[in-house]
Amino acid sequence: MIRVRRARAADLDAVTATFLACWHESYANLLPPDVRGLYTLDTAREMWRRTPLESMLVAEMDGVLGVTRFGADPDEPTAGHIFSLYVHPAGQGLGLGRALLDAATARLREAGYAEATLWVFAGNDAARRFYTKQGWLPDGGARVEEAYRLPEVRLRQPLS
Repeated sequence: MIRVRRARAADLDAVTATFLACWHESYANLLPPDVRGLYTLDTAREMWRRTPLESMLVAEMDGVLGVTRFGADPDEPTAGHIFSLYVHPAGQGLGLGRALLDAATARLREAGYAEATLWVFAGNDAARRFYTKQGWLPDGGARVEEAYRLPEVRLRQPLS
């Protein structure tokens, strides 16, 4: 059974492990090795330690196997935004991602946002299929973050 709840400080190790497994395993054929190397145990732990707990949810199924971070879109403050959604490779395909995405969008809706955005690597076909199944569609936004050097597309979903 999947349980989604607000993240706690005690989840830091599991959240870091989930992120690193995705970054190094799930993205192995997507990101160049030097980009994957940007995140080590120490750098990933510090990144997640700085993330406000009230903007994070975790998904549990025999331990924490997924995490999402959400809030206001920094480029469009009237929209909500999914900053990240990671499901440990050992938990992929079990519904954890959908449960996290549903819970995060529900929180954004409760906060008064009428729509939400997220960024996904253009070449991440599995993630794009996942988001499309959940009703997220490209809105024409595109970018390449200097650190990652890969094209991303912005997806959008109405929350009403």
